[in-house]
Amino acid sequence: MPGRPSLAGRSLLVSRPAGRMGGGGSALRVCADHRGGINWLSLSPDGQRLLTGSEDGTARLWSTADGQCCALLQAPETPRRKSPLGRASDPGLVPNTPHPARFPKEDQSGHAPAHSRLPSCAGHESYVTFCQLEDEAAFTCSADRTIRKWDVRTGQCLHVFRGHTSIVNRILVANNQLFSSSYDRTARAWSVDKGQVSQEFRGHRNCVLTLAYSAPWDLPGAPCAEEVGGLLVTGSTDGTAKVWQVASGCCHQTLRGHTGAVLCLVLDTPSHTAFTGSTDATIRAWDILSGEQLRVFREHQGSVICLELVNRHVYSGSADRTVKCWLADTGERVRTFAAHRHSVSALKYHAGTLFTGSGDARARAFDAQSGALQRVFRGHAFVINCIQVHEQVLYTASHDGALRLWDVRGLPCAPPPRPAAPARSRSRLFSNKVGCAAEPLPPA
Repeated sequence: MPGRPSLAGRSLLVSRPAGRMGGGGSALRVCADHRGGINWLSLSPDGQRLLTGSEDGTARLWSTADGQCCALLQAPETPRRKSPLGRASDPGLVPNTPHPARFPKEDQSGHAPAHSRLPSCAGHESYVTFCQLEDEAAFTCSADRTIRKWDVRTGQCLHVFRGHTSIVNRILVANNQLFSSSYDRTARAWSVDKGQVSQEFRGHRNCVLTLAYSAPWDLPGAPCAEEVGGLLVTGSTDGTAKVWQVASGCCHQTLRGHTGAVLCLVLDTPSHTAFTGSTDATIRAWDILSGEQLRVFREHQGSVICLELVNRHVYSGSADRTVKCWLADTGERVRTFAAHRHSVSALKYHAGTLFTGSGDARARAFDAQSGALQRVFRGHAFVINCIQVHEQVLYTASHDGALRLWDVRGLPCAPPPRPAAPARSRSRLFSNKVGCAAEPLPPA
């Protein structure tokens, strides 16, 4: 990949003393086996494995015990379609922020140009946009319009999910179903075991980006909760979010209010509340049962790229180079996390620490309660697309093609902002393959 050191095919073990507070963190390992940027990183529920999906059309499984690659999920060598990212040498590209000029060309039906077909259970023929790792299976989706299910023990492709007519943006596995969103303006529900479409959700006027799901048992008091099969919430570049009845495919509510694309979405199932972030620089809270807009969070000065919901606190990362913490119940901003030199592209809360990834190619650790910067993790060459934390290790995946493991020992541990159990969202942050216009980075 132009503009970065050639590390492809190597995993480098690096030992350095931890830096001082606010200084550089200690990199435990650099895993540079991918030959293209890493678009997403998923941690298995049991914490034993990581899954990365890449621009090179492959996915890789990694052991959290030693950081070694334990399986390669790929197709035979074939030409692959490149993603619409713009200049690969720009370290500040933030794939989380869509720009209409970057979208693939479509016909009037929303169909992208057709790809040639691989054998039925080969790997992807284009870049991997997103991935999700479960204990027994890995799931990947791609610009080749397909979703694939893999055996995590053998690396063998088990099922190919065909039906979308354009790039598949996002997948979500929940309640023995797989949900997907696409540039073809639809979302779909699939049987995880059979790979067959069980429902199609049509109604958005532009591409569908982000997904969240609320199971029937998460909807106490909702009329006919069991009959509707739970609710699927989707966000789109048409500026709306929609709530769908999974069993029937009917649109239950359309959430209107944003004046820009909906980029990210988190769902608080106990309160039936969805939080959406948009290119209009706002976050909005919605009652997904009634469709009512509950409140608007307005202080960002740029697109809201990513959201994290922890214990009635909403953390938002923005193209304005800040993260803000809000009270979910009132919309009051209680804290701002600065120090980023580019858009904030990824968020993860862990044990009282807020970890961020940025278009400035650095990850940072902040004290979640005070907002104080605790540590900076330097080493990547391009934007950090995704982060995960497991035990005392921070994992960062970047468009430079590297997965880096960082020692986070020594960071203060604290309980979440409030004592109640965290209300974890089942959605995933938007990570589509598009670039954003941003100011050049200041000199290092």
